[in-house]
Amino acid sequence: MKKWVKRLLIGLGILLVVFLLANLGLNIWLKTQLPNYIKNNTEYKVSYKSLDVDLGSGNILATGITVNSKNPQNINVIGLQGTIDTLSISRFGIYDAVFNKQIRSSDLLLGSPNLNVILAKPIDNKTGKKRNPVLFENIRINNGRINIFKHTKQKFLSVQQLDLYVENLQMTEESVENKLPVVFDKYTIRGKNFFFRPNTIYALTINTIKTSNGQMSVEDFRLIPLLDFNQFKRFYPKKTKLFQFTIQKMDFKDVVLKRNAVSLANADFQNPNLLVYTTNAVPVKIEKPLNFELNLEDVTLNNATIQVLKPDGNNLFFAKKLSLEVNKLRFDKETREEIVPVSYKSFQFSGKDILYSSHQNFTIGTVALNTKSGEFRNISVVPNPSDPGKRSMNLTANAVAFNINKWEFVNKKLNLDIKDVLVDHVNGIIKAGELKTKKAPKENKINSILVGKILLKNSNITYDKENQPLTFNALNATVNQFQYISKANNRGHDIKIKNYFLTTKNFAYKTRFYNMTVGFLKLDKNKIQIDNFAMKPLISRAQFIKMIPVESDLYDIKANQITADGTWDLFSQNKLINASNMVIQSADANIFRSKIPDDDPKEKPLYSRMLRSLKIPMFINNLDLKNSVLVYEEDTPESAGPGKLTFGNFNMNVKNLNSAKIKGKPTRVDIKINCSFMNLAPLSVNWNFDVADQRDVFNISGRTVNLPAPGINPFIRPYLHVTATGTIQEMLFNFRGNPAGLNGRFNLRHKDLKVAILDKNNQTKKGVLTAIANLLVKSDSGKLPQDVIVEDVQRDPTKSFFNLFWKGIEQGLKKTLIGINIDKTKKTVQNTVSAVKEVKQSVKELKNEIKSPEKNTAPKPAQENKEKKGFLKNVFKKKEKPETE
Repeated sequence: MKKWVKRLLIGLGILLVVFLLANLGLNIWLKTQLPNYIKNNTEYKVSYKSLDVDLGSGNILATGITVNSKNPQNINVIGLQGTIDTLSISRFGIYDAVFNKQIRSSDLLLGSPNLNVILAKPIDNKTGKKRNPVLFENIRINNGRINIFKHTKQKFLSVQQLDLYVENLQMTEESVENKLPVVFDKYTIRGKNFFFRPNTIYALTINTIKTSNGQMSVEDFRLIPLLDFNQFKRFYPKKTKLFQFTIQKMDFKDVVLKRNAVSLANADFQNPNLLVYTTNAVPVKIEKPLNFELNLEDVTLNNATIQVLKPDGNNLFFAKKLSLEVNKLRFDKETREEIVPVSYKSFQFSGKDILYSSHQNFTIGTVALNTKSGEFRNISVVPNPSDPGKRSMNLTANAVAFNINKWEFVNKKLNLDIKDVLVDHVNGIIKAGELKTKKAPKENKINSILVGKILLKNSNITYDKENQPLTFNALNATVNQFQYISKANNRGHDIKIKNYFLTTKNFAYKTRFYNMTVGFLKLDKNKIQIDNFAMKPLISRAQFIKMIPVESDLYDIKANQITADGTWDLFSQNKLINASNMVIQSADANIFRSKIPDDDPKEKPLYSRMLRSLKIPMFINNLDLKNSVLVYEEDTPESAGPGKLTFGNFNMNVKNLNSAKIKGKPTRVDIKINCSFMNLAPLSVNWNFDVADQRDVFNISGRTVNLPAPGINPFIRPYLHVTATGTIQEMLFNFRGNPAGLNGRFNLRHKDLKVAILDKNNQTKKGVLTAIANLLVKSDSGKLPQDVIVEDVQRDPTKSFFNLFWKGIEQGLKKTLIGINIDKTKKTVQNTVSAVKEVKQSVKELKNEIKSPEKNTAPKPAQENKEKKGFLKNVFKKKEKPETE
């Protein structure tokens, strides 16, 4: 053997002997001197029954250990107190423990530990250094009883009968403040009576916790408030919610806690019960986002109950028997920036007896939702008496169901694409709230909502605004291709509908004065049908007169049927009515006006201007009113009942009824009327005007024949106290006018026309005035009377078009029947009456002179007295006919 080999072997042998002697010496020293060394050089006092140390591997095995902090009041180091049956440490860092006062090991085994651990004071924010951390890569605890306290001596964590194995465990109070008190890579755990107190508000308890083959099971989980609600509001006035949460059983698979991430393969929650108290505190915006991530492969909630209470103790939300299944639920840095801060692949949700209370109380019997569809059944919405100012609903519905194609948020705005929606058997009332000042529209949170089809079935709905209810009975409606789209300026929205179909029975609309009803209504984008329309007054004429401040018409209208064909858009921002044909069948209209209230001082525009003022583009190519009756009644303070005009068998055709707002459509309106005037004589009228003509020029002409004069007595007798006899053989008129007045021609052919003037009670004829009037009226016009010129008829702008038209007829009648100005006729009658009064006065004076002659007067010859008596006799025997102009 060579010398150098021999020397090497001798050297290695010496080293081995030295190492063995050193290891033996170290063990002897540790057994005899280590407790004193630890006591003198660390913050702890340690004793043990046996101790074996392998200096080469750093492995330590000790039994019967007792450990206590030397100074329990020192909060800058971890405090320890308790016993450990067996302690096994692998690869213990002796150098760090001796010189750096840092306990570091790759593996730690604690057998039957019964320990109280007091965490050191949190990190020093100025230096950023940790105080005396304990670092274990892997930790195993068998049958442990552990109590961990914060440096304030407040219990932080405790568990009994703990069997634990954790790889790469990290636990400091810093991690607690980041919401993850423990972090590890792999684990198995079993324990009882688990307690965790993260802060001064809540405590968390678990009855049992165990794992098997990567599956964790937790029973009787409780999150318990440490304060009652009144104490919570007092000590935490800025916090908005207090939670109380229990779960009968939770199962997790493959739990991974790493840094700020929580990952679970599966999570199942049985019978969770969540109670939330809310306060009136204003929520504080969290500037620093939650610094953790959550990834759940599958989440299941079974038979959950959730209750959220308002500050007054009433329910804000309540639901029971809730079930939820979510696949691939994720919360991370990307999702928390979105409106919905989580993402998922799919979900299913169901529940029963759900209540939500705001200014309305919403209840749902059952609900079922998933990624692609949803269904709500037995829905009820009732007003909340505590908030009566807002819009309220008192509704029930059998079901609301829908199917979704896609929904997503793009740039924090919702895009929703719904395949179809079904709403079945809605019954009740929607009441509009108080009108509020319009505010500037807010920025849209919805980009678009698209609904392929909306079905509303078998519903009875009333919309009540300002005590004017609008009622739909047996309502069925279909809407296709509904679009709700945000405007380009991100303020407001547009609504578009491709087509729709609606039917309803016993439709009703009640206003202050009227009840409007429809027996049957059918409406779509191209057709409308209204059967048995009626607009009936709710009050009497006398009540109406008392209720109106100025003159107004009272209507009583009904029609057998109204139909229309064409196209119209009634829902979008660009509303339009474009009808090819409209027919009103068998209308019966009564219009009553009283002159007792004050005149309405507002300007009354002509019909061309009224149509031009419509905001909606409108064009009706052809409008027919067929087989109808129109009655107009009017009374005055002096009239004995209302005067009455009747137009029977009324037929009207209107061409091009429009608002002059549709490019390319004609704007001239032509109206033709054929009817029976007073149900006695035919009357035809032609009337036209151009809506686009700003001058508002109109032309109206007409003809009636063979009208018995007594036929107009129902109109003139009540308030003119006049009746007429004879025949109007023909009446023609042709007027042209504008807002200032009218001019034109008038022609009247009549025969045996006479009038009778009555007293105020319309009972007794005034003989003298009747005789005088008939002397002034031309009883016969002759065969071919000449036209009279109607000119300079001034319009009162506060009166209607028909007032101006009647003035034109009136002037024509005056010039035709009397041939003089009516004022001159009145003057002639007045002069005649004055002359009669003068004759009577002269007769009276003569009688007095004959009976009582003056004493100083010489006697008259007998012949003179005789002549006077004869004159008086002749006066009383003869009736002189007054002269006329």
